[in-house]
Parts: sequence; C-alpha cells; structure tokens
Amino acid sequence: MDIDARTQFCGVIGNPIEHSLSPAIHNAAFQKLGLNFVYLAWKVEAIGAAINGLRALGNFRGASVTIPHKVSALPFLDRVDTTARHIGAINTIVADQGVLAGYNTDATGALRALREGGVELKGQRVVLVGSGGAARAIAFALAAESGLTQLSILGIDQKERAALSTDLQSKTSIAVEDSPLDDASLSKTLPDAQVLIHSTPVGMSPKIEETCIPVRLLHAGLAVMDIVYNPRETRLLKEAKRAGCKVVPGLEMFLHQAAAQFELWTDHPAPTDVMRAVLESRFR
Repeated sequence: MDIDARTQFCGVIGNPIEHSLSPAIHNAAFQKLGLNFVYLAWKVEAIGAAINGLRALGNFRGASVTIPHKVSALPFLDRVDTTARHIGAINTIVADQGVLAGYNTDATGALRALREGGVELKGQRVVLVGSGGAARAIAFALAAESGLTQLSILGIDQKERAALSTDLQSKTSIAVEDSPLDDASLSKTLPDAQVLIHSTPVGMSPKIEETCIPVRLLHAGLAVMDIVYNPRETRLLKEAKRAGCKVVPGLEMFLHQAAAQFELWTDHPAPTDVMRAVLESRFR
C-alpha cells in the first residue's frame, strides 16, 4: 500500500522504543486488510507536547502508549474509558474527529487470552501474582467482567499491593484479599485456586531459569497464565505443563491487546493469524 495524503497513521509512544514489536505487528495487519494506514515508533520524552502535536495532525488515528507514559498521558486526553480510569493508566489512544480517548487494552487482552485459552473464570478462585501496572489492568478487567468468586493478590511491594486491593474494593464488587508474595501465602492460596496469573517480570529473558512459584504447588486443577512472553515458554509454563495444568503463554495477551488496539483504530476485526505469525517469527 502506497503512502499518500489520505494515509491515516498510528504509532507507539514510549522511551525507550527501539525494541518494540508493535510496528511489525500492526503494519502487517494493515497490509493484510488493504487499509491505507501506517504505524510508526516515536521515542518521546515530553508526553504532553507529543500528544498535543499529534492532535494537530489531521490524519492521526491513534497510538499505543508504553513505558514510561501510561499514567502521565491521562491529563492530555479528552476522555478516558471507565476501566482505564479505574486502572489509572492507558496503553491506547484513539483519535476521532479531534477527540482523543484513552483505553487500556492490556485489560481486554488478558481476558481474551484467558477465554481463548479455554480458561473458565466465572465462579473461580484466582490468584494474581504481582501488583504493578500490568497486574492492575488484569485485576480490574477480571473485576469488571468475569464474576470471580475470589481474587487473591500476592505482591512484594506492600504499599502497591494494598493500594490495588483498596482500589478494587472501593470501585468494584469483587471479593479481594492481598498477601505478601512468599512461600506461606502461596502455600495457603494455590491449593484451592483454579486460576493462577503471573504478572511480574520474573522469568523474563535473560533470567529464564527464575520463577516465583514452587513447582510443588502446581496441580492439574490449575490453569496458569504467564504474561512474560520472552521466552515464549517460561520456566513457570514448562513446570505447569508437566504438572498437568492448562497453560496460556504471555504471547497470547500481547497479541490480543494489540488486536484490540487495531480494532479500535480501524473498526475492522483484527487479522490475528497474521499478527500471531509476526510475533511467532520473533520468538522461535
């Protein structure tokens, strides 16, 4: 597809940005559907100036927002989706007739990954390991849509963990408990849990031999999602698979958050097969 005066453009805003796979994923998807769109990568330090500059460009359709701007971008938008507002962070901007709206597709991406992985959520006991930005997105997505029986949050940072638990209890109707991420809490919560979601960087390349979860606590009645996608199969997922658990790789959440962004920008169903092929080619 040739770029011309009618080409709509999207991009990813972050710093650093050189490692991003988003341009490859989205440009392949645009090309597959024959859409006159292009996706770029923008290294940005001054988020407000960047958003105001993009706002002034008529063909701007939207952006992915990544570290360190997911929170600091909020004041520069015209409106923010309810779930993203509760999370306190966005990862997506959609421009529509000059109005800039913020969304968090990390939340919807996590739910899609779990559902397409065959993981039942309604009425289940879920353990969420981690309490940072990704964990916040996942927790509010679970609270908003899944009808859990219980959500247990295990995290190292006591202040961060308590803040997430308090926010969930004040803004949603989900039953929440929070505990330190240690052997005692894991031993108490995992035997009766049906779903485990790991949302810390532990196990990410290059430290691929690390895991938060003792293998003795993995059992066949447990579904395990690890949001780490490099390596494609983490130590946690390998051990969970050997224990008979249903597993959902982090690549699935990454794929589905990108697909949700694509759909917000284009109003077309995302060609997830094409997007998946691009991702898989990078992590063989």
